[in-house]
Amino acid sequence: MSDFVAGRNPVLELLKSGGPVHKIFLAKGAQKGSVVEILTRARERRIPVQEVDRSYLENLVHDSNHQGVIASVPARSYVELEDILERARDRGEDPFVLILDEIEDPHNLGAILRTADAVGVHGVVIPKRRAVGLTSTVAKASAGAIEYVPVARVANLVQAVEKLKKEGCWVVAADPDGEAIWQNNNLSGPLVCLIGSEGQGVGRLLKEKCDFLVGIPMKGHVSSLNASVAAAVLCYEILRQKEKGR
Repeated sequence: MSDFVAGRNPVLELLKSGGPVHKIFLAKGAQKGSVVEILTRARERRIPVQEVDRSYLENLVHDSNHQGVIASVPARSYVELEDILERARDRGEDPFVLILDEIEDPHNLGAILRTADAVGVHGVVIPKRRAVGLTSTVAKASAGAIEYVPVARVANLVQAVEKLKKEGCWVVAADPDGEAIWQNNNLSGPLVCLIGSEGQGVGRLLKEKCDFLVGIPMKGHVSSLNASVAAAVLCYEILRQKEKGR
């Protein structure tokens, strides 16, 4: 089974990461700019490149701006929860894990993966049901970060949280009822960060497993932030506290 990665930057990051690629489809006349580097790297790895009409690319990925470049790749693989913990151990770092509760918008998931890579998250955990998986749209929205951030897909998020707590992790959730994020000084050390769905937030059972809740102050007229924006604010506050504690 194959999937597709569309767009110049996502394909280039895929090639840089060494991820597996079956073939690259290139629109006729698109051999300019970053495409030159894509072709160079494809030749170095002996990945076949096929020139096609743009209509062919549009048939492959209906909902994505392919920018004249699409890579055919193996279907996205997921890791186990233990692999994420092992990644932290290999780096000699406290685990920093994101758990996403029923994020259904692929653009949100892609943006969260981009933030996760930027702040040094060791892995992201998503549920198997009622949530978007690692689709080509997610790959495009992540701007290549999908190649660097391990994602575990589990049947039960509550059980995943319980396992991480047994490994010594504290659990924090973004929630409007929590104390202001800037007033909480417990966001360093081994940490699991919960981000809720676009409409419902973090589910009740998951919230009960949290050690503390933090809220993002809202000074304007709207009452909530996009899930990926909330994740970015919380992740960067966690990074700030981790760096301060070193």
